[in-house]
Amino acid sequence: MSKLKLGIPKGSLEAATIDLFRRAGFNITTSSRSYFPAIDDPEIECMMIRAQEMARYVEDGVLDAGLTGYDWIMETDAKVEKITDLVYSKQSFRSVRWVLAVPENSPIQSVKDLEGKIIATELVKFTERYLAKNNVTAKVEFSWGATEVKPPVLADAIVEVTETGSSLRANKLRIVETLVESNTQFIANQSSWNDPWKRRKLDDIKLLLEGAIAAMGKVGLMLNVESKNLQSVLAVLPALKNPTISPLANGDWVAVNTILDELTVRTFIPRLKEAGAQGIVEYPLNKIVM
Repeated sequence: MSKLKLGIPKGSLEAATIDLFRRAGFNITTSSRSYFPAIDDPEIECMMIRAQEMARYVEDGVLDAGLTGYDWIMETDAKVEKITDLVYSKQSFRSVRWVLAVPENSPIQSVKDLEGKIIATELVKFTERYLAKNNVTAKVEFSWGATEVKPPVLADAIVEVTETGSSLRANKLRIVETLVESNTQFIANQSSWNDPWKRRKLDDIKLLLEGAIAAMGKVGLMLNVESKNLQSVLAVLPALKNPTISPLANGDWVAVNTILDELTVRTFIPRLKEAGAQGIVEYPLNKIVM
């Protein structure tokens, strides 16, 4: 049987990635003692790899495909095929930013003010290229962690990833510039992408993952309504497209099925009831495939 070697990012993205695959229909079971999690698809073999190293192993063919951030693809300058963007992160369903940050009372106001300074970051090569692009010469040091605590004693500035900026503010740091925005990408080895069987398998996984992402934060809503009240109900409902309307056994009634943002349902259900809807059922969604 043909096998697809798939890299799952270990670390901060691990739980979010495994949950995304669960929504897409793949159950991945991990163990603290193994870097080879089980998956309920006999055509896939999983391996846990740090996101920072994923692109390199995919480029070298150790893995056929994997999930990692655009930032780490840029950092390693890996030559891989991008299958699709998957906008999710460890805390939210949005991209992250790598920012230049300095102490709140620092005189540094732009990248130009970093001449001769020391910068701490995990994203060393990308930061060096960014400085060169701006004709700035500064020392870029690799940070093994806790980067936010290094200024001003151990570094003049840092380049750090942030989703909300709350950690930077908590450490009394001020964002000067955004170097790059990043999100998770599904990538493939170039030879694997050109293999017909693997390409088909990767396209199938892509479709299901994109469907799972599209369903995040949304729910389905079913309800019944008398035909005479249908327009009043439809006037209340927003919809992904047009609601699905189906006749019921009682010819005077129809069923309405639609999709809503989960946070808005609590507002719409009372208004739907007022408009004549009955038998209102809210249900979770795993995938929306357009």
